[in-house]
Amino acid sequence: MNQFIASQNSSLTMNSAESSAASNAAPPHYDDAPGVAGCISSMVDFSGVESQRLFLARRTALEMLRDRGYCVPEAELARTLPEFRAWWSEMPEIERLERLSFSTTLASDPSNKAQIVFCPPEPVKIAAIREVYGRIKEKNLSCLILILQGKITSRARESIKEIFKFKVDVFQITELLVNMTNHVLKPKHEVLTAEEKTKLLKEYNVVDSQLPRMLETDAVARYYGLSKGTVVKFTYDNELTVDHVSYRCIF
Repeated sequence: MNQFIASQNSSLTMNSAESSAASNAAPPHYDDAPGVAGCISSMVDFSGVESQRLFLARRTALEMLRDRGYCVPEAELARTLPEFRAWWSEMPEIERLERLSFSTTLASDPSNKAQIVFCPPEPVKIAAIREVYGRIKEKNLSCLILILQGKITSRARESIKEIFKFKVDVFQITELLVNMTNHVLKPKHEVLTAEEKTKLLKEYNVVDSQLPRMLETDAVARYYGLSKGTVVKFTYDNELTVDHVSYRCIF
């Protein structure tokens, strides 16, 4: 019995000594952490993320032009992400943003031309705005859709109205990753022609200012490129809303 107790005490002493040695040992070093981080980073396809953002934004911009009445080939709208990546990456990197540009004409008036232009990720300054103007000034455009990937200075934003003599719609790329008009809860939108607007006002015996209002900065107004005085017809028809029609005038 005494031998058993002595044996246990010896074991406890050894374990205590080992624990003390372990606690006094130097803490582990993580000098390899940068290497681990680099290894993980190498597994992330950052170019894939970039190309997906560009693909989604460009597709929404093309749908925007189509919904405004411009001619957009079905092949452009039907292009898949893998097809886009193959088409986009085959160009030298310096020319890729230029390739994302798209020009078209209004279906009802071929003299009305529009173009999509992507800006680089760097902050957009006045020099960048002038550079865009220099590239498209000979095309006699009626509308320009400028897609930003980064911030734009307040002075550069102000200069857009000074430099361009036609309508310029400015969007951040994050605003175009999803086409909000495709949402199930969004009502159907129809932009009234001048004749339809006149008929509506006469039917209800009202003037523009008496119609419900929509700001020119509203997301729907920006998507359709609507200007002040335009009237939009909203048709609500889904199981979550009561079926009805309303009209709003852009102010």
